[in-house]
Amino acid sequence: MTRAGYIALLGRPNVGKSTLLNHLIDYKLSITSPRPQTTRHALLGIQTLETAQLVYVDTPGLQQNARNALNRHMNRAATHALSYVDIVVLVLDALQFNTEDQAVIKQLQRFTGTVIAAVNKIDRLSDKTRLLPYLSELQNHYPFAASIPISALQRDNLAALQQTLIEHLPAAPFLFAADELTTASSRFLAAELIREKLFRRLHEELPYALTVEIEHFQEEAQLLRIAAKIWVERQGQKGIVIGAGGHQLRDIGRAARLDMQTLFGKKVFLSLWVKVRSDWSDDERSLQQFGYHDA
Repeated sequence: MTRAGYIALLGRPNVGKSTLLNHLIDYKLSITSPRPQTTRHALLGIQTLETAQLVYVDTPGLQQNARNALNRHMNRAATHALSYVDIVVLVLDALQFNTEDQAVIKQLQRFTGTVIAAVNKIDRLSDKTRLLPYLSELQNHYPFAASIPISALQRDNLAALQQTLIEHLPAAPFLFAADELTTASSRFLAAELIREKLFRRLHEELPYALTVEIEHFQEEAQLLRIAAKIWVERQGQKGIVIGAGGHQLRDIGRAARLDMQTLFGKKVFLSLWVKVRSDWSDDERSLQQFGYHDA
């Protein structure tokens, strides 16, 4: 008998959902940064074992105050996952539970599947004796099928989480071929890697005013030729992304290119341009053009 199903990783921004996905499937698929709201799309990561296939859905962090059209898109992407997954993993910061976490739980009221709490970042706890009372208290907020302390970053207790997920998966044939890792396109993954480097290198609010559009993606035998536009919302932001003498853009491109070569397994020639479109993040037509489609 085989088991298979969809598992949503849900939670407020910056609780470590993308890091958890990458370490569960043992492959860097979802981009990460120390900044909240790095994830903007629901992304599937597929893990195939001998008798189980776990299809993880990394979702954007749910936000209480969706300030613009992009934030609203991200919330819709996260909540839409609840309409088709079998299991929800609610990711929480260890010893923390705030109004944002409560708002996420509110979204689960109509979900009829299994919900498991993954209490993350236990590696940061100086006093682990506080963990057991916290896990007990969680049950007052929601009737979790299980509450499992983990460290996604350090990979602590991920095997226990995975085993619990397998036990709650429905009996079913595999949903994807055994060698598939994701349904995301190579163009999408290339754009995400560029955006990750922008998030990691730029400061203040600038990363939230950026998006990446792949304009050209040509695959040759031993080479990928990729051209991408980095869109910003203000003329002054363009200069910051490019940097003095173009050094910032060159460094971002170099870092993204190296990651692409690892991901795609071949040499990459990457060209980047920076363009301005005023307030693109609050314009539905721009969001559609840049690939922010509702399911």
